[in-house]
Order: sequence, then structure tokens, then C-alpha cells
Amino acid sequence: NAIIDAIKTTLDRTPPELSADIMDRGIVLTGGGALLRGLDKRLRHETGMPVRIADAPLQAVVLGSGKCLEEFEVLQRVLVSPSRR
Repeated sequence: NAIIDAIKTTLDRTPPELSADIMDRGIVLTGGGALLRGLDKRLRHETGMPVRIADAPLQAVVLGSGKCLEEFEVLQRVLVSPSRR
């Protein structure tokens, strides 16, 4: 229940413009937690949103970090520095 509650709290705090994207595209589970049996179905039931498990959930963070490094100049343009918050 703690995982579900944390996800629901995060969704409640998500800005509306990002929430719309999540509602359209759904939630992608990554990492070891994505391998918990039935988590995707339970989360789908609790949130009413589409939920899927990433193709390689255990490698997702590494692959995403690699993509960020490959496109770091683009990423820098959208990052918010602490002084700009």
C-alpha cells in the first residue's frame, strides 16, 4: 500500500500540464519495483490510468541517463537551476 499511496500523492501534486500528459500516455513502471507481481494491475485499478512495465525495467535508469548525456546540451536548456525557481 505504501507504494500505491506514494504514487497517488505524487500524482496529486503534479502540475496540471504534466498531469494531462500522464493521463494520455499513462504510467511506465521502471526499476526493480516494476517486477513486483500485480503492481501494474493494482496501480491501473487505483489510479484509473494506463500502466505498463518498461521493456527493460532494470536497465531503464541507465539507458535514460545515457540518453541524457548524449543530449546534454538540449537537456541543459530545459533544466531549472536552483536560482531560477
